[in-house]
Amino acid sequence: MDKLHLEIVTPQGQIFNDDVSSVVLPGSEGEFGVLPNHASLISLLKAGIIDIEDKHKKHDVVAINWGYAKIDEGKVVILADGAVYVSGNSESELANSL
Repeated sequence: MDKLHLEIVTPQGQIFNDDVSSVVLPGSEGEFGVLPNHASLISLLKAGIIDIEDKHKKHDVVAINWGYAKIDEGKVVILADGAVYVSGNSESELANSL
């Protein structure tokens, strides 16, 4: 399995930094999914939901108000103005950091 490394950063600091299977982002032109080996791009993110699927096929959902995403073949970095944990694995690093 190829790995996709995801980082989510807000003005309060880094809230997520781990390998994931996939992530769905709320792009300014509509939602789009990112898998390992995705083409490189930078996208504006609108207010919406980030759906994170971890290596064990469990999902975490985070709401953001807006931000930017920098995507490379093996890494996604999200700079969000604000983030709120919505649902998912209550034991996850993300649930405990927001």
